[in-house]
Amino acid sequence: METASLDLNLLRTFLAVYRSGSFTGAARLLGLSQPTVTTQMRALERQTGRELFERLPRGVTPTPVADELAARVAAPLDELAAVAGPAPAAGSRAEPVHLAGPAELLCTTVLPALAPLVADGVRLRVATGLTDPLLEELRAGRHDLVIATTRPRGRTLHAVPLTDEEFVLVAAPVWADRLRDPRHARGTGARDTGEAHLDAGGTEGGGADEGPEAGGSAVPEPADGHPGGSFDPALLHDVPLVTYAEDLPIARRYWRHVFGRRLSRTAAVTVPDLRGVLAAVAAGAGFAVLPRYLCQDLLESGALVALLEPEDPPINTGFLVQRPGVFDNPDVTRVRTFLLRAARGW
Repeated sequence: METASLDLNLLRTFLAVYRSGSFTGAARLLGLSQPTVTTQMRALERQTGRELFERLPRGVTPTPVADELAARVAAPLDELAAVAGPAPAAGSRAEPVHLAGPAELLCTTVLPALAPLVADGVRLRVATGLTDPLLEELRAGRHDLVIATTRPRGRTLHAVPLTDEEFVLVAAPVWADRLRDPRHARGTGARDTGEAHLDAGGTEGGGADEGPEAGGSAVPEPADGHPGGSFDPALLHDVPLVTYAEDLPIARRYWRHVFGRRLSRTAAVTVPDLRGVLAAVAAGAGFAVLPRYLCQDLLESGALVALLEPEDPPINTGFLVQRPGVFDNPDVTRVRTFLLRAARGW
């Protein structure tokens, strides 16, 4: 594609649309109106004679022609923006770094790790939420960096692995003691054996997630919270489940990965913050599946017990995500570099 005669302003707008994933996001990044961005993209498509973006109900997706054009113009435009951008006034403070991610990870791990940068003058504006909405806001220019629980799709965002979180099945000692009681184990196993079944296709029928595993039942051993042998999830039939969402996303994943079956039950307590889940479980409300980083201190103190320590626990990778390109704020790069280095010890 011939780019020598293309208008630089149109290319700049094109790159903003490409990176933000929408005309609205590009308009916000550039300080333009959405109709102006739309008009400029139509003009660029007329100049190139090719369609650059496929319009979607929410945003746009680049065509292969747009991918090729972005690959050719992104680096030169970024370098030009860095040279032409206004130099910061002497003694002026950099703009705050807008960082977003899961509330629990930010509050317990990320913000403490960034304390030295804050003490050195870096300013932070922190937002919390679920990954998909936060990534949409990142594309629209509302955040500089997002910690995401899944890798973003497409080419409009740049993601690098930040940290792995391991999930652990936990309960308070009062429940662990009950599960170690042989009378409890016998009663639960006998009841669930009659209720659980697998259909001919190998999927669970009613009550299957609370049924015993093949090979018999095992209960947690006292020791130090690291039970040996296998663990029969049927033992948890009468133990209340505490979770942060009604659809039990973390617990369901744990059941599939560790027990090879689908979890089908209703939570006793739902609270949309894993710190609340942790507090409820530590107080004896029931059991939960939690990230190890969140409950490690209570596990070490004995206030919580790991009901199972599988050799292959479920792991979820968190990603540090940003829009490609050169940033006017040098503190964005400082925060990103610092987090990637600090995360090695998490």
